[in-house]
Amino acid sequence: MERPETNNELPSLRKALDEIDKQLVELAARRQQIVSDIGAIKANEGRQLRDFRREREVLDAVRLRAEALDLDPQLAEDLIARLIEASLTKQEQEQVRRAHRGEGLRALVIGGAGRLGQWLVAFLDAQGYDVTVADPVFSSDQVMTVTGASQCVPDWEAVGLAFDVVVLATPPGITEDLLCELMSQSTHALIFDVASIKSPIQASLRQAAEYGLKICSIHPMFGPSTTLLSGRHVLLMDLGCPQAVQEAKDLFAETMAQTVEIPLEAHDRLMALVLGLSHLVNLTFVVALMETGIPADELAKLSSTTFERQLEITRDVVAESPHLYYEIQNLNTEGHIAHDALSRAVDLLRSAVAADESTTFVELMVRG
Repeated sequence: MERPETNNELPSLRKALDEIDKQLVELAARRQQIVSDIGAIKANEGRQLRDFRREREVLDAVRLRAEALDLDPQLAEDLIARLIEASLTKQEQEQVRRAHRGEGLRALVIGGAGRLGQWLVAFLDAQGYDVTVADPVFSSDQVMTVTGASQCVPDWEAVGLAFDVVVLATPPGITEDLLCELMSQSTHALIFDVASIKSPIQASLRQAAEYGLKICSIHPMFGPSTTLLSGRHVLLMDLGCPQAVQEAKDLFAETMAQTVEIPLEAHDRLMALVLGLSHLVNLTFVVALMETGIPADELAKLSSTTFERQLEITRDVVAESPHLYYEIQNLNTEGHIAHDALSRAVDLLRSAVAADESTTFVELMVRG
């Protein structure tokens, strides 16, 4: 059998593509430099970093230009939207550094070797804090460092509490013990925990505040892989020390995160839905798939758009720490709200389908 002749145009076309890719990267880098200059001007003039109207104008113009060039407008918009997000991230990070909020100050992150702990270390380091990490993992022979930390120790008591900020990035049980230990110490530091569930430590938090510690409770509503804080929320809970709440809020002043104050007692009821229910829905989805016994690769061959989108979220959920997600389900005293609601919802939908009641099914969807 004769082999087909090689098309001599192919190497030159590939070379042309390589050159275009190179130019795209160079243009993206040039765009980022211009973004930095714009960010500096906005900071000097006290203007907000994000301008949604300007973003929409840019994306609309991009779509029109793409149509004129016979390019898919959605592809063009997705490309520029990704560059805009990267630009905003760069502007936000540079604004945090420019503020030098932590210049000359010291921060201690207990549990700083964990994923969220590492995020907090990098965040405080970017503000100019001299950050110390205390975590038992450093007692092992394994060589490990945390980016942004000036020193890492296995025990916080070895370094004392001569810090300006002390972060408790530890599991609830350990956090409760730490709060008891901190009450026996003398410190003027701002202290806050970042627990996803407050039920197990609520009494200890209140007790620490009554003892006189400058303490509040916060909950960053995003994961440790987050870079851009625009549109993200940080929950703040006042334990009776408004100064602590204000100082914690100030840590995020140069970012685009939205700080929201809520009562400590309301936190876990809200999290039963915002975290508990959303996690439960995705875990139920993947467990249901496993229970069918149908191989994942077989489903992947014929998956729909909805299935793919659901699967994408579920992948992120099951990739997280199972122990942390178990705690979110198990330790929340308000968790039954989500569990009961999900059970009722499944029963309602199943009953409507089994009884051939399209009216009920449709009504549920319309209400939704």
